[in-house]
Amino acid sequence: MIDRRTIVHTGLVNAGARARAVSRTYQLQVLAEPAQTAALGARPVLIGAHASCDVVLTDAQVSRKHAELTALPDGVRVRDLGSTNGTWWQGARITEVVVTTGSTVTFGTTPIRISAGPAPVVPPSPHDRFGAMVGTSVAMRELFAVLELAGPSDATVLVEGESGTGKELAARAIHDASARAAGPFVVVDCSALTESLLDSHLFGHVKGAFTGAERERKGAFVEASGGTLFLDELGELPLPAQAKLLRALEAQTVQPVGADRPVAVDTRVVAATHRDLAGMVARKDFRFDLFYRLAVVHVVLPPLRERLEDLPALVAAFYAGRGRTPGPIDGDNLALLRQHAWPGNVRELRNVLDRAWAMSPDPAFRALRLSTASGPAPGFTEVVDTSLAFKDAKERWNDHFERRYLTALFTATGGNLSRAATQAGLSRRHFRELLYKHGIVARPADGADDGDDGDGAR
Repeated sequence: MIDRRTIVHTGLVNAGARARAVSRTYQLQVLAEPAQTAALGARPVLIGAHASCDVVLTDAQVSRKHAELTALPDGVRVRDLGSTNGTWWQGARITEVVVTTGSTVTFGTTPIRISAGPAPVVPPSPHDRFGAMVGTSVAMRELFAVLELAGPSDATVLVEGESGTGKELAARAIHDASARAAGPFVVVDCSALTESLLDSHLFGHVKGAFTGAERERKGAFVEASGGTLFLDELGELPLPAQAKLLRALEAQTVQPVGADRPVAVDTRVVAATHRDLAGMVARKDFRFDLFYRLAVVHVVLPPLRERLEDLPALVAAFYAGRGRTPGPIDGDNLALLRQHAWPGNVRELRNVLDRAWAMSPDPAFRALRLSTASGPAPGFTEVVDTSLAFKDAKERWNDHFERRYLTALFTATGGNLSRAATQAGLSRRHFRELLYKHGIVARPADGADDGDDGDGAR
């Protein structure tokens, strides 16, 4: 009664400077007679004494439907189904636990070892774009191969990547590739919501639920029902809100503030963050169960500096989207673009190209100036100190760029922290810390920060 399945979780594992897309499986080995093995794949595996179970155990201590195993990105979730004699791990009876490969879990008195299954590499996609995302590099075509598989499914997707790498583009492309494409695509920036407003914004409220609730609000989950909810900057979500989000994902119901009963929803969730969520889980700043629930498909977008071979295609796609037809990028222009570190990634490239076109709107790209008569365009290194080690030179350049960029943007927005952070694609908290770091705004003497805009950082 063994159902061998082949695909569990699609994600990205780093291999050197590039990312490889893989599909993982897990192997289940029964360490009692009669010995048997089973593959844990895309669907959960049911363990029990009944003939309908995927893994049938003859142990008299095993219930008819004893437990359910579900594959996760970095482990297996074991959930006891109310068995009589229990499910045991590390000497303790458990109701639900996530275990890693190499673990042994006992069902009744029957131990089962969980090990890693084969991990076939998903071959690169033959396509050079997925939605509005463009790239001819192997790293991007491997990413496209994963997203082409994930898009048509209903799986939740976690997109990680530095600011400016195109996380919202990826989310939109996933939505457009799904059967939900005709449904709504709702975006929620978690970093822009205060904790007091999160419940109302995500789950809605009824009229009169609190002071100021003069009318009913559906909430993002209900608004996105039948379509996709994109949760941007998920790493900024406070722990209490994470618990409520997990419940909504598990039950596909939400409880509007002030409502007597939950509301059913049919919402796919794609989440994104520039943070290392796995590291946050290790520090207990992010719920491990929510991480695993979201990262059914887990992708990491490569930074532009790691895929410089995509520059010609990106430039061509950018200008085509603007209705412009410059010639191919080559020569000094291409060399200049390749020399840049691109800390702002594709978003920064877009800004540089917009500025270049405005300064010299020539239809031939070879004549399109990426620098002014007085020197390199803002954002490019004027002098590289080759006496420094690569790491030190890069850190010095990054500091120089950050200081100039932050100063210019903060000045251009009149010192409005929220506007500047939004334009930079960063959370307010992150943007403020960068201002403090570079001395653009003085940190309060007592270190206090009430989260509201104040003088010089409003």
